[in-house]
Formats: sequence, structure tokens, C-alpha cells
Amino acid sequence: MTSGKAAMTTISSRRAHGRASAPYGRVRRFRQIIFRALAPLALALTLAGAAPAGARTLRIVALGDSLTAGYGLPANLAFPVLLQAALKAKEHDVEIVNAGVSGDTSAGLLERLDWALGDGADGAIVEIGANDMLRGLDPDKTRANIDAILARLRERKIPFLIAGMRAAPNLGGPYAAQFEPLFAALAQKYQAPLYPFFLEGVAGHPDRQLPDGLHPNGAGVETIVAGILPAVIAWLDGLPRN
Repeated sequence: MTSGKAAMTTISSRRAHGRASAPYGRVRRFRQIIFRALAPLALALTLAGAAPAGARTLRIVALGDSLTAGYGLPANLAFPVLLQAALKAKEHDVEIVNAGVSGDTSAGLLERLDWALGDGADGAIVEIGANDMLRGLDPDKTRANIDAILARLRERKIPFLIAGMRAAPNLGGPYAAQFEPLFAALAQKYQAPLYPFFLEGVAGHPDRQLPDGLHPNGAGVETIVAGILPAVIAWLDGLPRN
């Protein structure tokens, strides 16, 4: 049984505790109201900092022949796949679409261009002409075909980077003198960036080639990507992202 004095002490303590905790309760409720009001704004600011307004993944179509397609290699070692990985490692939000077809010539790419581009792209890498050269086709016709490809890209407002090619030594000096300059000439005409030789660091290096001595192996594709990467990054940095 509790004495009256003890009971009064207990009640007084509870009342005192109630009075002491009241201001804290009001402060806590006020903080909850402020937090609920500001939480959406804080989230919006966080998201804005993580992804700049209007930023989106760039869709780049890699147009080409077997050198782009990844002839003789697993799909995950093809040029577009390794280039995309290298760009993402540099914090570039891009998708590189593999639109390479083994055996394709400049005439073949021109014929399938609209199909390869689909609904459109933010940019295109144009690597074509090696098969024209290996077949000894007239360089003037190759130039006319690539010119038409670039004109169509320009018409569709798709920026492009040109990857050049060199002539095989067995074709002779006169052929090389006619074939090799066409890429620089077209880059000048369209004021487009040019990577002069797609197989730089691979041609003439058997350890970076498949047994056919023409196509890059996995190490060869890595060499191509490492070589062209600075030119691609500089080009991408100038593309619109909205």
C-alpha cells in the first residue's frame, strides 16, 4: 500500500515530467513538419546533381565492315563493345551500336545505310573501304560511295567521325596514291573529324592479328580502341546531348 505522501510525490513527479517534456514534443513535431516539407526538394536537388538536366545516353552507330563487326571473334570482343566499355570507363554515357557487316564494301554500306541507322542516331563512326581496296576497286568509285554516305548522314543531321584506311603494299604505289587520300579529302569537305588509319598498331603486327593476317584478334581490337579513343572522346564532347 502506498502512503498518501508517496502517492502525491509520484503524481507530482509525473506532472513535472509532463511539463518538462512538452516543449521537446512540440520541437519534435515542428522538425517533422519541416522535414516532410523539405524532403521532396532535397531529393530533387540530389537527383539534379547526379544527372544534369537533359542528359541522356548517346546512341552512336558504328558503320563498317568485318573490322567493325568483329569477324572471327566472340561478340564481346568486337570493336563497338570494347569501345563502349572504354568510353564508360571514362564516364561517357554512350551506347555503341554494332552496324558492321563482314564483307561489306562502300557500295554495300550505302545501300543499307537507312536500315542500319534505324530511327536515327546521335552520331556515327564510318569505317568502310577496306574491302574496296582488297578487291582493287576503282578508288574514285569508293570515294563517290563514301561521299554519298556522308551526305546522307549530313542530311539526317547525324554527326560523324571518319576512320581511314591504307592500301595493302601488294597493290602498288599508284593505287595507294589514289586510294589513301580520299578519306582526308572527304573529312576536309565535310569538316568532320578523321582517325587516319583504323588498323594503326595492328597492321604488320602478327601478334595482334588473326591467322589470316588481315583481321585483328582480341589484342588487336584493344589496340584499335586505345588508338582511336582520344579522337572519339574529343568528337563526343562536341555533340549535343539534349
